[in-house]
Amino acid sequence: MSDYVPLYEGDVPSSHTTSGAVVGGNMLAVSGDGTVNVAGANAVNWVGVAAFDAASGARVTIHRSGVQLLVASGSITAGDQVVCAASGKVSTLAAVTTPTAADVTNTRAIVGIALNTVSDGGSVRVVLAR
Repeated sequence: MSDYVPLYEGDVPSSHTTSGAVVGGNMLAVSGDGTVNVAGANAVNWVGVAAFDAASGARVTIHRSGVQLLVASGSITAGDQVVCAASGKVSTLAAVTTPTAADVTNTRAIVGIALNTVSDGGSVRVVLAR
């Protein structure tokens, strides 16, 4: 087999203007034309993790891939798929046996896979899905 070289590798942070105050480690989502804000529950438009605290109207760096340290909303078990929760946190994607249209939307909201087990408010290591 010949050598393989990936077209893209690693996290290339980007910078965006906030439309509200954000805290480093918050999940962020698109909030308007060229702006981001703290992601809400099951946000399908999440773009990454805030690198630092930023006031409304300030620029913030966003990490879009890799392993990120996020705040758990509820208990999360290693191996769980996680989605955005309120206040820029993450929670476990609820398992469903008969998918509905809402469930399909929720699977689009998957942020990544938890690498450790934590309780509510704990720091969970997540491999981002993008």
